[in-house]
Amino acid sequence: MKIKLTNWVRRMGALAAAASGLLVFDGSSVEAAPDYDQIGRQFSLVLQNAHFSRARFSGERYRQFLECYLQALDPQHLIFTQEDADMLAEKYAANFGDYLLAGKTTVLAEDLYALYTQRSLEYLNAMEAMVKAQNGKVPAFDQDRTIPRTRRKLPRAQNSAELKKVWEDHLADMMLSEVIRRENVAKLAAEKGKPDPNAKERTVHEMILARLKRKRAELQEADREDMVSTLLNAVAHVYDPHSDYMGAREEQLFKDQIKASIVGIGARLQSSDDGSTTIEGLVKGGPAAKCGKLNLGDRIVAVDSNNSGTWTDIMFMGIDKVVDLIRGKKGVNVGLRVTDADSTEERVVVVTRDEIPMSEELASARIVEMKAPGPNGEQQTYRLGILTLPSFYVDLDHDNVHCAADVKSLLRRMNNEGVQGVIIDLRFNGGGSLDEVRKMVGFFTGAGPVVQVKDSRGLVKRETVSSSPIFKGELVVLTNRLSASASEIFAGAMADYGRAVIMGDKTTFGKGTVQVPRSIADYLPYFSSHEGCGMIKVTTHQFYRVNGASTQLKGVESDIVVPQVTAGFRIGESEMDYALPYDEITRASSYVQDPSLAKIMPELQKRSTQRVAADKDMQYVQEDVNRAMERLEKNEVSLSKAARKAESEELLLRKREMDAECKQRYEQLAEQDKQNLTIYRLNLSDVSAEKLPLSTKEDKTSYMEENEDPEEELSKSPEYPSGLDPVLREGLFVLKDMIDLH
Repeated sequence: MKIKLTNWVRRMGALAAAASGLLVFDGSSVEAAPDYDQIGRQFSLVLQNAHFSRARFSGERYRQFLECYLQALDPQHLIFTQEDADMLAEKYAANFGDYLLAGKTTVLAEDLYALYTQRSLEYLNAMEAMVKAQNGKVPAFDQDRTIPRTRRKLPRAQNSAELKKVWEDHLADMMLSEVIRRENVAKLAAEKGKPDPNAKERTVHEMILARLKRKRAELQEADREDMVSTLLNAVAHVYDPHSDYMGAREEQLFKDQIKASIVGIGARLQSSDDGSTTIEGLVKGGPAAKCGKLNLGDRIVAVDSNNSGTWTDIMFMGIDKVVDLIRGKKGVNVGLRVTDADSTEERVVVVTRDEIPMSEELASARIVEMKAPGPNGEQQTYRLGILTLPSFYVDLDHDNVHCAADVKSLLRRMNNEGVQGVIIDLRFNGGGSLDEVRKMVGFFTGAGPVVQVKDSRGLVKRETVSSSPIFKGELVVLTNRLSASASEIFAGAMADYGRAVIMGDKTTFGKGTVQVPRSIADYLPYFSSHEGCGMIKVTTHQFYRVNGASTQLKGVESDIVVPQVTAGFRIGESEMDYALPYDEITRASSYVQDPSLAKIMPELQKRSTQRVAADKDMQYVQEDVNRAMERLEKNEVSLSKAARKAESEELLLRKREMDAECKQRYEQLAEQDKQNLTIYRLNLSDVSAEKLPLSTKEDKTSYMEENEDPEEELSKSPEYPSGLDPVLREGLFVLKDMIDLH
């Protein structure tokens, strides 16, 4: 499974604030220059007065503000030395917050960023000089030693001399990784009789120099919004990891993500090492695709945001800023200056912006008709549903998109189709609207409390639902380590009511806090500029399950644990700095747990354990998880090419053997599926169809045409049959067992 963690983290940050269900935004455009001094002051006051902890600014927190700021800019400790940190502490640790409260945010942000820029340029200059000094000759990499895989939790280099040695090791690791990657790609291409993708690439030295050039450009294009946002976020994150400041650009991105749609041209963009922005995907039927003049692989080099003749050169510009230039108001044209993938000749393309639904973020479903032996051994047909929910989305601006309404439509159609049990897939679901999750719990439990919410005064409010249940069949809730916030509220409620089997990683993410976004403009003096102020997303409440336990830090434990790749990630609330503690409150007295599921749980666990132990794919995943955890604990990587190559060849050999075994087994499994499974698609567009269409492997990607990655194609493993990954398939078996045992 291809997992993009960066997208998940960003999406979770956006969805987290929606959990309050209290979101209101001003849709006005950003024109005047923001008054960041006033923004910083009001941000500081709101943070202290509104945060769940009610903690005041103090000398100890000032020291933490500075350390958090340095860590945010330099997480791998490649830029600042301990001498730098000590010098900055002497200058700012005693009065960091005073700058903000005194209206000197801009001075502090620019002074600190100036040192970061200076040190970063020293790093880039040194790295470029070391690359050029090799005169195009790749080192032998015959050193028999190791370096840390990550320096995040290691001490900083004491001084510039020590730091230079870190840079030398860092460059050696970059080059060796690239050399090994190219050799592996060439080997795979030769084995499959395909052209070597390396033939069209720059040399190793040229590629590294291009990456350094991009980093230099991104560093130097930082504007005041970037500088202030980094500073204020560091302050907020000392209060807890989920309180944030969002500048104007980030605020717009937040709104787009929580409503699962954007206004733009319908293209997926990616930064390229040559400085351009590449079109990696086109939404089918979207503006970019319909104009007929843009192709996958095209490179955008300049943007005219309003098609007015004013062009902005975007070479080496950060992707967020490129996206900000291309997005805009619906119905307004944007000009793009592009070149073909294999040409330098430029052409101008004009595209009219439109609303682009992010189809991959919306609720969707499938119905699986499964033939299998029943409780007495006789052949039976089970009708089972799979409901996939990437987030608990809602449209904050127009109130016309609600995931609860979408899920209700899907469930009603499932009822009409005679579905006996449903898997609710919340893997990678980072959260969303509390009101949406509250309604959804009621679809399965009926009237009663859903979640308890405690404020900073210790007052507890119980969020309830009064509706009758829509679906009364068996339920399995699939989670993983990246199921967070509202997902944990839903899973926790299903577990507390005894309504569903929770299945997945040992625990979910562990985010049990509520963030409320507040427009900074609402707090500014009348005479200050109110444009582009952004907002503060501040933690104001903490979630508790109806049984009284918090989801904070500990998450929601699974009834049935199955191997998943996410178990090998060092991620979760417990891994985050400044996380709020776990505690408990009194259980909600008005909820009653159904005891019937608890009675059959031991048998469900026993049967699942037996199947998982015999499942080759689950075994492979567990081996991968064990390897990942071992690497994390060891935290070292060799600078010996022989050692790295041996490790790489071992992994390639293992993959080759696994792929061969899987290919043969999947062919057999596919034949069995033809006899035993019939899968129907049930997307939102299908709920009113007279007859549901059969599901195909194109269902998930049908909304977007994507650029092929030659390297990914070379390393592609055999495709698991029927579009059911091993965890989903095990979930279906658990549902079947529940039907048989009840």
